[in-house]
Amino acid sequence: MKEPIGIAIVDKPAGLTSHDVVAKARKVFGTRKVGHSGTLDPDATGVLVLGVGRATRLLQFLTLLPKSYKGEIVFGEDTSTLDSSGEIVATYDMSSLTPSGVKEATKNFLGEIEQKPPMVSAVRINGKRLYEIAREGNEVDRPNRSVRVDRFEVVPTGNPMVYETFVDCSSGTYIRSLAADLGSSLGGGAHLRNLRRIGVGSFGENEALPVEKTVLQEPVEAMRDFEIVKVDDETRKEVSYGRVFEQGRLKVEKEGPWALVDQSGELLAVYKEHGDKIKPAVVIVDP
Repeated sequence: MKEPIGIAIVDKPAGLTSHDVVAKARKVFGTRKVGHSGTLDPDATGVLVLGVGRATRLLQFLTLLPKSYKGEIVFGEDTSTLDSSGEIVATYDMSSLTPSGVKEATKNFLGEIEQKPPMVSAVRINGKRLYEIAREGNEVDRPNRSVRVDRFEVVPTGNPMVYETFVDCSSGTYIRSLAADLGSSLGGGAHLRNLRRIGVGSFGENEALPVEKTVLQEPVEAMRDFEIVKVDDETRKEVSYGRVFEQGRLKVEKEGPWALVDQSGELLAVYKEHGDKIKPAVVIVDP
């Protein structure tokens, strides 16, 4: 039986970890070779891109794509997890908040910013994940990381302490931290609830399906946010053997990585720059 290969766009429900979704997908596609392109918190919902079979090797490129989220920021309460799943650890009188004031404060978080990973994140410190350390009741120093926020929009709701938020950001941005830091900058505190990832690059929630109903798309779809380079039959054969090329061989227009396809559009490999040459990062096609 031929091994399944491709990508699937899943709409992750609340209550499942990203690993739970992968486990379900293994049963759906009949293979253990399933991975995802970026963890979503158990309480979060939305777009989770899966790689199946040899296409799992393409996920390294999808993790680099920008992300889009929507959720709700609840002002006046800090929680132990920075979201609604945690215990309230502090309350503040923020009755003087105004929509214009909240909107003005978001401007301080646009562009390149520094974030400290929350203790409930999956970042490893000395080989141990932060959330494991937090479960033991401990806290450790963790270095800030640079992230980029391109959009941080806040919209008032019927509750003056709750604002709907829309965020476009780089991979690795913590939306929970963004909400908490916004609350702190306004003289109080805040936490996040109802987080939903609505986009990973060009992969949107409109094409995401429950894992039980998801369909396998061709591997080339994984690379649709990158430059696609069509090669002739002679080059196809060289690519299948993982041949390293001179820079000018592919006549590319953008920076790599580049997805190489044959004349029928089938994905052959993904190439990256390597000094003054270009070499395969992943080869999908068999010789």
